[in-house]
Amino acid sequence: MKLIFAGTPEFAASALQALIDAGHDIALVLTQPDRPAGRGMKLKASPVKTLALAHGLPVSQPLTLKTAEAQAEIAAVGAEVMVVAAYGLILPKAVLEMPTRGCLNIHASLLPRWRGAAPIHRAIEAGDAETGVTIMQMDVGLDTGDMLLTVREPIHADDSTGSLHDRLAAQGAQAMVAALAQLDALSPQPQPAEGVTYAEKIGKAEAQLDWSLPAEVLHRKIRAFNPFPGASTLAGGEALKIWQAQLADGAGAPGEVLAADADGVRIACGSGALLATQLQAAGGKRLAAREFLAGHSLPARLGE
Repeated sequence: MKLIFAGTPEFAASALQALIDAGHDIALVLTQPDRPAGRGMKLKASPVKTLALAHGLPVSQPLTLKTAEAQAEIAAVGAEVMVVAAYGLILPKAVLEMPTRGCLNIHASLLPRWRGAAPIHRAIEAGDAETGVTIMQMDVGLDTGDMLLTVREPIHADDSTGSLHDRLAAQGAQAMVAALAQLDALSPQPQPAEGVTYAEKIGKAEAQLDWSLPAEVLHRKIRAFNPFPGASTLAGGEALKIWQAQLADGAGAPGEVLAADADGVRIACGSGALLATQLQAAGGKRLAAREFLAGHSLPARLGE
């Protein structure tokens, strides 16, 4: 098919590569403008732009799709379908109606659960047993369109957002290829009215660990906020990130460091305890507990 592809991060790049491999005619790639990144804050192209240019595909980076100029560029393509994956810009009604067969979105949840910006993070944080990918016919609502195809995926006890993201990106890419291949045979299904939840965008303030919460809740937060923004606490007034942890036995005042050895840092929670096994001091690198403790000391209590 003649396609327009709209996407920005690695999740979307996986889908673009699959569409290229499947032989589709990618007539235009839409992606977010280059953003400052890294310590030097130099402009950096999105993963989708980098991939598109490597394949010689035309790229456009409008700030918005609401302008006449951006809409004229899209209309001129005469695409059959626009494929959207984590693009980051709202598609106005006029744009949604331009492709002759509509706009299809790859959404990383089993809709209607976890509509919105951060479905992978929120599924792990909530303790969901499974999630998946939904191929959806887009409409003017926020992830409210009819469903064309779903793929289910279990959430493992040790999954982080990073590990689950990679599996869902691969599944979403293949699901979109499959959906396009059988588009005439697919029957759009309205989303159920019950079971709607919203995956709000992750704020950095959320990643601050509250040690009065149960260990199970904090364990899910650590996994959900890895790799972004990273679960954090205070250690003697200095920021400390905890990237990996396990549920552990132990009791004490919330935030109390019960033990610190080669196995990890055992921390008391509101109920139960966590064993932090990968930590990062401010300005430092992620380190296994053994390496971290060789170069850093910890106060008797975290969170202050």
